[in-house]
Amino acid sequence: MHILEFEKPIAELEGKIEELRHLTDGGDVNIADEVGRLQIKVDKLLRSTFAKLTPWQKTQVARHPDRPHALDYIRALITDFTPLAGDRCFGEDNAIIGGLGRFRGQSVMVLGHEKGHDTETRLKHNFGMAKPEGYRKATRLMEMANHFQIPVLSLVDTAGAYPGVDAEARGQAEAIARSIETCLDIRVPFITTIIGEGGSGGAIALASANTVLMLEHSIYSVISPEGCASILWRSGENAKDAAEALRLTAQDLHKLGVCDAIIEEPLGGAHRNRQQMMQSLSAALDGALRSLVGTEGGVLRARRREKFLAMGRGGLA
Repeated sequence: MHILEFEKPIAELEGKIEELRHLTDGGDVNIADEVGRLQIKVDKLLRSTFAKLTPWQKTQVARHPDRPHALDYIRALITDFTPLAGDRCFGEDNAIIGGLGRFRGQSVMVLGHEKGHDTETRLKHNFGMAKPEGYRKATRLMEMANHFQIPVLSLVDTAGAYPGVDAEARGQAEAIARSIETCLDIRVPFITTIIGEGGSGGAIALASANTVLMLEHSIYSVISPEGCASILWRSGENAKDAAEALRLTAQDLHKLGVCDAIIEEPLGGAHRNRQQMMQSLSAALDGALRSLVGTEGGVLRARRREKFLAMGRGGLA
């Protein structure tokens, strides 16, 4: 497991536990008792450490390479998943996964940013940074869901849209704008979950939903801390200060009304107990979906639009 800087004291204790487990009882030391004592210390240290994470530390947890990604959640929560590819204009973009499936028996359209978990898959999925064809695919699938009256679930985890010249040449800004427009126009239940990093327009293009959920240690911001620091301080070294100023944590955004609910993560983050995280997200999605299913389409659309207009009127400073 990848160890973050602030997790090193925890990792040292866990290393000692692993060493002891490979030993046999002997002398005056009872291995099982010592392991139990150290495990209690690990749990206490985990609890105290993760209870007071700074915004920058939460950013690191949100980006943790071992953290579950969109495909992990889809495999765990969606049955009969059928991937749908292509934007019917240019090509396929593997940074955004989309398709039909069933969530607890309910037909749904699923969309999600996929970062990949190793060098090969990260390159394949372009680190979750979509190009115009990815957003046009998302628009196509949301329109399909609207036509067949199927709820939409999206899983957001991206540093932002791909900033390359080729993406700009193919209309990146227009594709993102069209995706946001479609999010606000469809007449079916729409729930989004920020599962890791929600960066800039690349995130909101899939997140302008009736209900916005955030995992406990996820982040959601108009710009990355590094990008903000490079603009304000002309140096990426001030990323920690930028993270504080951006108010990008789930807790801050819930207070501001940007997200509707926070989903508790396992102690130490989603990557430490994937099964528990899947169960928690499943329960949260089920509750959110039940509250929306059965509501007339025009009402869903009007409420969704008003939700985002109210953010602008209210002044979230």
